[in-house]
Amino acid sequence: MGLNLISGDTTRSRYGRGGSRRPINEINMTPFIDVMLVLLIIFMISAPMLSTGVKVQLPKAGAPSLDEKVQPLEVRVLPGDKILLQDQPVKLNELAARLTAIAQNKTDTPVHLRADRQLPYQDVMQVIAAVRGAGFTKLALVTEQPQ
Repeated sequence: MGLNLISGDTTRSRYGRGGSRRPINEINMTPFIDVMLVLLIIFMISAPMLSTGVKVQLPKAGAPSLDEKVQPLEVRVLPGDKILLQDQPVKLNELAARLTAIAQNKTDTPVHLRADRQLPYQDVMQVIAAVRGAGFTKLALVTEQPQ
C-alpha cells in the first residue's frame, strides 16, 4: 500500500487534476437577484398607474327587458336613506330579513334594484351588500331606456 501525500497547494481549482471532487454547496444568488430586479422594475412602473383614477360618466343602458317566469322582488333606493321593498318602507338593517321572509327562503328569486341616479355609490353598494348577504344571487340593476 502506498501513501498519498496531498500537497498544501490550495490555489488549484476545485475540479482540477488531483483535486478533490466535492459538490459545490453554495447557493447561486444570481438568478434570484435577476428575478427580484425585474419584479422591482415592474412594480415601480405599475404602482403609479394604480393610484390614479379616471372620471367616468356611466351611460344609460339600452338593453332589452328580461322575460322572467318568477315575479321578481323589487327594491328601490331613494334619496334621504329611504329604501322601499315591494313599495313598503324598510330600514337597511332589516332588508335582508324581510327579503328572505317575502321570498320564503328561496334565494334563487330574482331581485330588481332601482336606485336614484343622484345617490352616492356607497349607498347603493350597501343595499347590494345587504341583498347579497341574504343569499340572493340573481340581482339586476334596473336602468332607463335612452331617449
